[in-house]
Amino acid sequence: MAVYTIVDDTALETFLERYALGNVLSFAGIAEGVENSNYLLRTDQANYILTLYEKRVDPTDLPFFLELMETLATAGMNCPLPVMARDGSVLQELEGRPCAIFSFLDGTWSRFPNKEKCRELGTALATMHLEAKVMRRHRLNALGPLAWQPLFSSVKSEADTIGVGMTQQIQDRLDAIIENWPTGLPEGVIHADLFPNNVLFIGDKLTGLIDFYFACDDILAYDLGICLNSWCFEADGSFNLTKSRAMLKAYDKVRPLSDAEFKAIPVLAAGSAMRFFLTRLYDWIHTPTDALVSPKDPMEYWSILRFHQSVSGTAAYGIDL
Repeated sequence: MAVYTIVDDTALETFLERYALGNVLSFAGIAEGVENSNYLLRTDQANYILTLYEKRVDPTDLPFFLELMETLATAGMNCPLPVMARDGSVLQELEGRPCAIFSFLDGTWSRFPNKEKCRELGTALATMHLEAKVMRRHRLNALGPLAWQPLFSSVKSEADTIGVGMTQQIQDRLDAIIENWPTGLPEGVIHADLFPNNVLFIGDKLTGLIDFYFACDDILAYDLGICLNSWCFEADGSFNLTKSRAMLKAYDKVRPLSDAEFKAIPVLAAGSAMRFFLTRLYDWIHTPTDALVSPKDPMEYWSILRFHQSVSGTAAYGIDL
């Protein structure tokens, strides 16, 4: 469920007078995502997505997100293009929420993407990292390594509710990641949330990257760690080496990775697993039982974290240095 703010017909009609989008054919909520309210708007000219930004999104971050999408779309990448109102502005307000309209991208996402889709993702991710270099605005990663200890401390007293002895185990693994966190690696704008449901395909052809609302400046290869975790683990929890190799090789072909970046993949992937484990743990503990969105099980990412901290090198990811 991803419609938190209801838009009635009268408010929509008045709002759309600001645009030149044609006559409305249909308007319906989209049950995807967890951060914002999204609607599919169909007109006699084209299809669009209307996004209302909810309270978890800081309005001061919106110009960065919009600039990023404009930059990538202008460079020819398949991502939503913000639509200008008649007065040339992009960011608007509707039902008391900041909002924007975006171009619609065809395609569907895959719950368990195959090797070909992982290869497409590697190419697109590397291209995004290169094209985003011209960004004028910057945004710190609010959920980067500096945030992990405070986040864990906020739920530490209840961590044992998900398993006996988990409090100490989490702290030990977190300490190990922070101690070994790499420095001096190439940085730039990353997506930071490129899960399969944020990538669209027609067949095995990538047709869209969406949901840039965690994008920020950080280590570029950290984005690969996030994608390895969300794309290369199967339903039974096993790691798919073939998918990993396809993704990494495709990325490296577009933006060559240094040996230092390759060697850092295990700790970067472990850090990604820790980040999503901790945010899921926080939501698991704090989300009310009658909430619109059900919290995701943090233990999925605990298992992923254990995998990364058990490997001995890059060969575990299909890359032998």
